[in-house]
Amino acid sequence: MGTLFEKTAGRFKSYVMPTYAPQIMFVRGKDARLWDDEGNEYLDFAAGIAVCSLGHCNERVTAAIQEQCSKLVHVSNLYMNELMPLLAERLVKNSLPGGKVFFCNSGAEANEGMIKLARKYGNKTGRNHIISMDNSFHGRTLATLAATGRAKYRKGFEPDVPGFSQVPFNDFEALEAAITPQTCAIMLEMLQGEGGVFPADVEYLKKVRALCDEKDILLLCDEVQCGMGRLGTRFAYQKFGVEPDVITMAKAIANGFPMGAILAGKKCADVFEIANHASTFGGTPLACAAALAVQDAFDKDGVLENCEREGEFLRAALAELGKKYPFVKTVRGMGLMIGMVLDRPASGLVSILLKDKMVALSAGETVLRLVPPLTITRADSELAIEKIGKALEVFAKQEGF
Repeated sequence: MGTLFEKTAGRFKSYVMPTYAPQIMFVRGKDARLWDDEGNEYLDFAAGIAVCSLGHCNERVTAAIQEQCSKLVHVSNLYMNELMPLLAERLVKNSLPGGKVFFCNSGAEANEGMIKLARKYGNKTGRNHIISMDNSFHGRTLATLAATGRAKYRKGFEPDVPGFSQVPFNDFEALEAAITPQTCAIMLEMLQGEGGVFPADVEYLKKVRALCDEKDILLLCDEVQCGMGRLGTRFAYQKFGVEPDVITMAKAIANGFPMGAILAGKKCADVFEIANHASTFGGTPLACAAALAVQDAFDKDGVLENCEREGEFLRAALAELGKKYPFVKTVRGMGLMIGMVLDRPASGLVSILLKDKMVALSAGETVLRLVPPLTITRADSELAIEKIGKALEVFAKQEGF
């Protein structure tokens, strides 16, 4: 007969395109815990790749989804629904005054829309060139791939969409030199995720902001992974004190329910006009109900404060662990977006942790990436440090140390 996993894996192989190769099947989750089909419990420090930031099956979000799905799920954007403008208002009032929001379904879709907005803004004066950063990651659509500063993701999908170029991150001189009369926008993550959990330098960002103001260039901030509380502030840019013109968000905005959004500040809030852009499923009543519950959690449950507190504890504890091993170069990050940087691929360490029932990620090939729920307890953090400590010992022996 075979186990549930074996049956499911057989169907997966037969009927699902082979873009993933999952080796474990999770069937249940609660807070920072997952259970597989055999009943094994895992400590989850990946949160669905920084998505389930309030933990699995958060009570607020679950209740909001259950209530809304018994009322109205979808009507399309040809008609008004009450919750979309309520959510937009919450987002704008906590970020860019005078801004407006476009809702979609994913981070790539949000970034694609942001690129369109920037080009429409620039094309009125004949400008449509966008500069992004080396080691950035902005999505898997053709335009977001062209903006992504990692060539490996574009391999096999050539030719690249024209109008993009990349420069080294945190190198203002290189950025300034790359500006052309056709440049309409600069696109960056204030803390790169897939590129290696690498934060922007505050002074660099201030110079970029001033350059954008001087040349009427839009500053586009991809907050798909680093936003929505991940750094200990509601929006990532607030951690750095430098305000962008446009923000994109997704992943954690609805704690696992698919959603994305573009938030344009006052300068370009009205660039899109009727029929310029659309999304069939963007901003449905159900998605907005889930996202409003996330905003309620930020306001009422001390989520951001907990993120700061546990992030500080984890970074310090990881740095202390790293002193024992010559292959650990440093620990970096902000809030609960943390990277332990190695001098070799981190995939082996991730595999060791998974065998010990802890879910973690890699980033930029050589970085152990931790993006747990922002609601983790101190006990969760201490257990993570214990498991990582054991995994480092095993990894050191495997690597010949």
